[in-house]
Amino acid sequence: MKILLLEDDFTLSKEIASFFASKSFVCTPYYDGLLLLKKYNPNAYDLIILDINVPGKNGIEVCKSIREVDKKTPIIMLTAFSEIEDKLSSFENGADDYLVKPFHFDELYARVSSLLRRKEIPQQNKEKISIDDLEIFETEMKVFRSGLEIKLTPKEFKLLLILANANGNVVSKQFIAEKLWDYHIETNQNTIEVYINFLRKKIDKDHPVKLIHTKIGYGYYLKESE
Repeated sequence: MKILLLEDDFTLSKEIASFFASKSFVCTPYYDGLLLLKKYNPNAYDLIILDINVPGKNGIEVCKSIREVDKKTPIIMLTAFSEIEDKLSSFENGADDYLVKPFHFDELYARVSSLLRRKEIPQQNKEKISIDDLEIFETEMKVFRSGLEIKLTPKEFKLLLILANANGNVVSKQFIAEKLWDYHIETNQNTIEVYINFLRKKIDKDHPVKLIHTKIGYGYYLKESE
């Protein structure tokens, strides 16, 4: 397994690389975001770890640039800050997970293992999911409404799939959190509300028929009408 690491703390970078080497991973470190992007080869790595606060281009900008050419490789963000804005910005730009410094290497390894397991699950060639004029193609990771493609981040796409696969039934915030992050997220459940709002702006904003609905006190559902 190959890991791409962006971390400008030389000591921490060396320790992370050494730790993953002990787990039989090959870890390639970079200390500058701009340099990483110049050298980046899409789909050459099994997983990417990005520190947010680095020289050149910060981790969020690097994540956004990578997602323009690589939609599937899992990305974990690292930062010394725990503000909700940093987390949401990371997820909005395509990150799959988030870890606040200082952290235990065992926790980082658990997050890496979880994302790699999810990546290795074979994709089934499903027929498209259609709800009103919304079309979801799981294998291609593409979404259309009224024939126009909607660009979603990987996390937004997963959230849409969770709602779509519920067949119109209500999905709780707790269930969404566990499916999106494979664990109970540390932030309060307003994080889920913000993500739903991200999705609504892209799926429903410019359409008279709204598909994403809220059942107050219970959760959310995707349906042609309330």
